[in-house]
Amino acid sequence: MLIRTRSYARAGLVGNPSDGYFGKTVSFSFTNFSACVTLYETPELGFVPCEVDDATFASPEALLREIQLFGYYGGIRLLKAVAKVFFNYCREAGIVLPARNFTARYESDIPRLVGLAGSSAICTAMLKALQQFYEVAVPQELAPTLCLMAERDELGIQCGLQDRVIQLYEGLVFMDFERGLVEAKGHGRYERLRVASLPRLYISYDPLRAEISGIYHQKLRVLFEERKPDIVAAMSEFAALAQQARDALVGGHPERLPALMNANFDLRDRIFNVAEVNRRMVLTARTVGCSAKFAGSGGAIVGTYEDEAQYARLAEVMAGIGCTTVKPTLTPDA
Repeated sequence: MLIRTRSYARAGLVGNPSDGYFGKTVSFSFTNFSACVTLYETPELGFVPCEVDDATFASPEALLREIQLFGYYGGIRLLKAVAKVFFNYCREAGIVLPARNFTARYESDIPRLVGLAGSSAICTAMLKALQQFYEVAVPQELAPTLCLMAERDELGIQCGLQDRVIQLYEGLVFMDFERGLVEAKGHGRYERLRVASLPRLYISYDPLRAEISGIYHQKLRVLFEERKPDIVAAMSEFAALAQQARDALVGGHPERLPALMNANFDLRDRIFNVAEVNRRMVLTARTVGCSAKFAGSGGAIVGTYEDEAQYARLAEVMAGIGCTTVKPTLTPDA
């Protein structure tokens, strides 16, 4: 039995980072980049290292560079954490699993640590593989929560549900993380939107702008739990922007989206201490008339453009500051 599953990169369109703070977001997945998990039956249960887990380096400089950009941790810990949460879920749900073991390996071409959800892609692909291997169907609305538990509870990574939702639902999704629902059911309210309703989109990222998003969210979590008035108010504003974006797309008014995306970043920049190199990405894109905001926590931006001439100018100015620009190929509507 050989199973291969794949999860795609994602971009937060409007509303992030409110997903971890009972807010609302609109997000999409795109096939330009992905993480793949291969799982096959073996006598013992095992995990095969990827190049990210490699402990061999060409020189001290290579070691320092690797740690500076990507820290000490690879992806095997993600596979293990998802497996643990999955097995616990089955045990608590009274699901008897077939008596067989597996070996799991992963690979990913999602640019690392630039806010395109590379870690959660590995987690969600692993959960998909486990469900197929053991012939267990986790309820779709609950599956993202299991992946969140693997990263947040098992590994101590501060994160929200948005990435896991879009990578398991795919396409374009509006997410409402209303507090009462999340605390009572463990998940939010997820609504599929039509991919065709979107205007022209681009993604631009700096491959050397590695930043661990969990550090950002850890600081934000402290401020939110301390009920800092400006932070709490900002989360409500992010959620309101996401609601407006959803209503605009459903109502056939995609022309309203650029202003909402710009407002999302402007609010973030006003409330939080946005790093200058990240701010520069947004401001550079806007010099040619494109809308721009963070796709995640920094290192990559998402925005809209009007035509091919504007896209060409965008790609040129972004390349001037070391960024790669692509047109995202969205995963189709389910």
